Amino acid sequence: MRNSFKVAKWEIKRNMTNKSFVISLFLTPIAFLLFMLIPQLLNGNESKEVVDVFILDELGVANEIDRLVKSEQLNWIVQITNINESDMGQQVIREENVVYIPFTEKALDEGAIQVYKSKDVSDSFLYEAIVLEGPLRQLQLARLDLSEDQKSVIAKGISVQKAEWQDNGREMGVVEGGDNSLKRAIPGLFAAIILLSSVITGMMIFTSASQEKKEKVAEVILFSVTPGELMQGKIIGYFVLGMTQVAVWLAIGLPVFVWKSELPIIEYLFVPQLLLLVLFAIAGYLLFAAIFVAIGATVEDMTTTGNFQGIVMMLPFLPLVFIGPIFGDPSGIIAKVGSFIPFTSPAVWIMRLSLVEEWPWMEISISVVILLATVWLMMKAAGKVFEIGMLMHGKNATPKEIWKWLWI
Repeated sequence: MRNSFKVAKWEIKRNMTNKSFVISLFLTPIAFLLFMLIPQLLNGNESKEVVDVFILDELGVANEIDRLVKSEQLNWIVQITNINESDMGQQVIREENVVYIPFTEKALDEGAIQVYKSKDVSDSFLYEAIVLEGPLRQLQLARLDLSEDQKSVIAKGISVQKAEWQDNGREMGVVEGGDNSLKRAIPGLFAAIILLSSVITGMMIFTSASQEKKEKVAEVILFSVTPGELMQGKIIGYFVLGMTQVAVWLAIGLPVFVWKSELPIIEYLFVPQLLLLVLFAIAGYLLFAAIFVAIGATVEDMTTTGNFQGIVMMLPFLPLVFIGPIFGDPSGIIAKVGSFIPFTSPAVWIMRLSLVEEWPWMEISISVVILLATVWLMMKAAGKVFEIGMLMHGKNATPKEIWKWLWI
């Protein structure tokens, strides 16, 4: 293993001193953040500008509206006006950044409050004004001859929620949404970033092995280390590079998300479930890294890569086929099938476990055993293919030749 770590150290140093790698390391997260933040920055002044809201209060709801504005932290300055509703349309033409709202008996009877706003006030103000429905509905109920219990039932309304039966088939619970969904999704997103970075660096292993074979660098290196040590060193080295990518992306992106979001992202992220999700991501990397390093050793020239090598390189993207069925039914038959296929199980499990409320531990245990066994077998097979392929020159290996190498 000492020689494997030497190879890993060499791969890390070679890439970290490569300008293109370093630039992409920092440029990728910055580009994502810019695409996310620029639209918000362009609309920032409009959304944060304080609006003067003048209300004609014939219903006596001014105090309640003022309380709502403060509790909802709306950028409104509420003021009382005596301007008639018929004159409000002309008033907003002459003024800027103002809104006039008539709370009249007529409006209450008709169930529609008119909002007069100047042209420079965003249409998003109308969405904010939805909070005004609450006190007006309470006022309507107060004028009806209803008991307090009847008013409470009417004010509560009815919501439609998805129900889920428990495994015992007798009890039924309501699936919780909102924060709980995000609480499950954030660790899954972190594991997905690790898996994505691992796939990217795994493809870099393919390029590295192919380039060293073409330039006959591998022949020189193999005088000092065994083919197995060279392969292991590459896998370890590019794993460290992948984790470096993840660390840089999080160091740049996480503070921005924490700043822009009101959710306790750090609290949601570092939970015990994260360990299993990361295990799937790392196992996925080891699986694909073994495949890529072996296939890279069979390619004499990147420009003449055959259809077989191209199909193998598409294996990490196979889970995309399951995205629709998984989001439609995370516990459905298609999602379960994808969970037991080694080439798709890392990504499929990350998606499934980010969506389901109760984790199917029996399925997870079986899938982990299958995945780890496949990783072990693939490492063994990759070692044989890598050992022979790196010393073969003149052409790309065919699938038939690769199959023969596995049994030597």
